[in-house]
Amino acid sequence: MVVKTEKELSEALRSHWLKAVAAIELRNFGYAISLLQGILKQEPQFLTGRQLLRRAEVTKNKSAKKSFLNISTAPIAVMKAQREIKKDPQRAIEMLEKVLEEEPYNRQANLVLKEAALAADWPEIAVFALQTLLEENPRDVKVLHELGRLYHQLGENDREVEVYSRITEIDPLDAEALRLGKDASARASMKSGGWTHAESYRDLIKDKEAAISLEQQSRMQLSAESLDEQIAETYARHRAEPTSVDLARRLGALNEQKQDFEAAIGWYQHAANLTKGADTGLIRKVSDLKIKRLDREITRLEESLAGHDSGHELYEQKSDELNVAKKERAEILLQDARKRLERNPTDLQLRFELGEHLANAGHFRQALPELQRARQNPNARLKAMNLLGRCYCELGMLDLAMKQLEEASKEILSMDAMKKEIVYNLGLVYERMGQREKSLNCMKQIYEVDYGYKDVATRVESSYEQNIRQS
Repeated sequence: MVVKTEKELSEALRSHWLKAVAAIELRNFGYAISLLQGILKQEPQFLTGRQLLRRAEVTKNKSAKKSFLNISTAPIAVMKAQREIKKDPQRAIEMLEKVLEEEPYNRQANLVLKEAALAADWPEIAVFALQTLLEENPRDVKVLHELGRLYHQLGENDREVEVYSRITEIDPLDAEALRLGKDASARASMKSGGWTHAESYRDLIKDKEAAISLEQQSRMQLSAESLDEQIAETYARHRAEPTSVDLARRLGALNEQKQDFEAAIGWYQHAANLTKGADTGLIRKVSDLKIKRLDREITRLEESLAGHDSGHELYEQKSDELNVAKKERAEILLQDARKRLERNPTDLQLRFELGEHLANAGHFRQALPELQRARQNPNARLKAMNLLGRCYCELGMLDLAMKQLEEASKEILSMDAMKKEIVYNLGLVYERMGQREKSLNCMKQIYEVDYGYKDVATRVESSYEQNIRQS
């Protein structure tokens, strides 16, 4: 299945998509669901639309009043859809979407959706069905095993490893997960090394001397002396083949392992120049190393400042150097985010990353339009809303910050890490608005599940001490 993007929708369907997004912003979930179902009927490969549909359904059902008199018809509808799979899997998927409209976390409906999607040769939808179940219960080992098997079928070895690692964390005695995880890890290593495509050892390494050299370079830890030997040897080969991208890349990797970031950045940049910018991985590597170099410098300066009081003669100088390093780091991240968005202007995840970097750099007003667009991405929606709340708060727009954070909080059922951050930020906004009881209630919600989260314990316990003194 080739996943379709918003850009590939017809003009009419794109208009419906924008209306659906606007309807969700206005919390008109019924209308949004109707529009999205219509879009998916014509373009079932539009995965982002299906993801947003499920998010709208989940949010709508969380806010709906439950009635004990309602009898679910889902089991019958799921059985009908299952019978339809052999004849018309796409029709079966449409039938299941009707069930999921009312019960988005229905276990059987999602499992049958996975079957129907595979029958229709739409594996991305099959993965999405299992991920929906894990959203409700991340510790569902049976579903995790299903997802691991599915990634295995798709040849997604790295993701398969992640799944089995999650299972092992939940149940360290799960022998099958341990075995399958090791097998997947081995396949991932073979794939990344090119062994799955080579017919012989010679296809990978042309001569014995080069083989010995590469094997030495592939070790996780080399001594400083061995590294210097490898660098000298590779540099000599580079002088003989100055246009070799592989040798320039290798010199970058060796210097990186030596922790000589300046030299590593220079060699990776040289390799990128040799490809005339065609290898985006090399460009990203240069950016990542610049950040790593600055992180090390920032840590050094912070430790230096921590060891001296503010009256020390070098304190102001080190403080200025720290601010410069942090500013340079923020600018590199911003430039990198802007370049990536320029290459993929419709990628909402990249738009979120740009908005995040703008907010972190203190450019709150510039971050607003990026984060507002990023809300259309179901995977980044809650993070974008949280950051929007922060930006509005920093700009003094407390009512808008409150509205954004309240809506985001309602969309998350369990008090996970994301909800804790949102509820905490909402509490701070209430505090600035003078709504002390609401602020304290936010802190208590977090306190009940995570005593050590930020300064929540101090805030909650001090409120009780204050009540005791007043009484």
